[in-house]
Amino acid sequence: MPGRLWRSILLGDETHHLTGTDLDYVSRPHELRRHNRIVLLRSGGESFPAMLTALEQARRYVLLSSYILRSDKIGKRFQAVLSERARAGVVVRVVYDAVGSLELDEQYVTELRDAGVEVVEFHPIAPWRPRWGLNRRNHQKILIVDGAIGFTGGLNIGDEYAPEPEGGGWHDMHVMVEGPIVYDLERVFRRAWRYAVGKSIRGLDSSAPHQVGIAFRHQGYSVDNVQLRSRFRMHHDYLHAIRHARKTISIMNAYFIPDRGLRRQFRKAVERGVSVRVIVPSVSDVAIVYHASRHLYGRLLAQGVRIFEWPERMMHAKVGVIDSTWATIGSYNLDARSFLHNLEVGVVLLDRELASSLQETFDADTAKCREFTQHDWESRSRRERILQWLAYGFRYWL
Repeated sequence: MPGRLWRSILLGDETHHLTGTDLDYVSRPHELRRHNRIVLLRSGGESFPAMLTALEQARRYVLLSSYILRSDKIGKRFQAVLSERARAGVVVRVVYDAVGSLELDEQYVTELRDAGVEVVEFHPIAPWRPRWGLNRRNHQKILIVDGAIGFTGGLNIGDEYAPEPEGGGWHDMHVMVEGPIVYDLERVFRRAWRYAVGKSIRGLDSSAPHQVGIAFRHQGYSVDNVQLRSRFRMHHDYLHAIRHARKTISIMNAYFIPDRGLRRQFRKAVERGVSVRVIVPSVSDVAIVYHASRHLYGRLLAQGVRIFEWPERMMHAKVGVIDSTWATIGSYNLDARSFLHNLEVGVVLLDRELASSLQETFDADTAKCREFTQHDWESRSRRERILQWLAYGFRYWL
């Protein structure tokens, strides 16, 4: 069957929204979930109020996963709502990562459990305990409420993600989802929960996402790597989309250490006349990753990739946009830790409205940045060169 024909059949009543050419950006178009409503959320100023409102309206169950869970002001706001809902009879399950939440107050966890919340610490740093681990971390950020609304992206739960007047100021991106993708995100949570505790979650009704009306027009799918066969799925999706880029590749990534395959596709894209731009932090909360990332700038600049440094407080987003058609938001960094070690989750969106909006956000953010030039590369001190070379040597573990 000719490619364009089977793609039109696949799209059905959505052919007005996507074209066969648009579908070239995804390697598995049959996995696209139609009839979703997806709202882009910028940093904690938009994300936290939306998440807390959804939690307050929970009637049946709540599933929350966060790499970092803090017992600070933002953390206590979530604690209060989660506890109140649990006392009201809502089933509330929370999983946090032992390394990411190393500073979490034990009293905070005790108070959640006393309220009826089931709390799991992912891979405790304790060899004498069952299901402990150090290298494989749960970096996912997922919130599911009643199987009807979901959130995912790059934000953890802590004051650093709050608006700057509230003591935060970290820049990040999140999405709120209604529709079938919520079911997929819930399935990701369930897999990670089973991985952590050794048994499945039972007794939750996940039928709500399938009752969404067809008025929702956004399309996409979730990506995770909990299962071994899915380990490189996001890497593959990125490579596939980049190979089909025609005009622009825009990436905003907090811990940017692209492997040889990604760098090769960046070079080939530039040779095709595609504009490749990347926004990275100018300061980082993980110094060794910062230095390892900068070790690659010379190679990227030589290939024609333009690099922009976010000038304000930490830029923590993980966003990619290609030709204002394909986009992704999630917890994936473009580094070995995301692709090889951590549990991650994200959404791939094939929607011109959403991707165009993300591209506008990227362009506006680029205008705030300072471009890293060849002169900057050549002006590095000897100390910087050595630090960057040494840090890059540990890239497999970063």
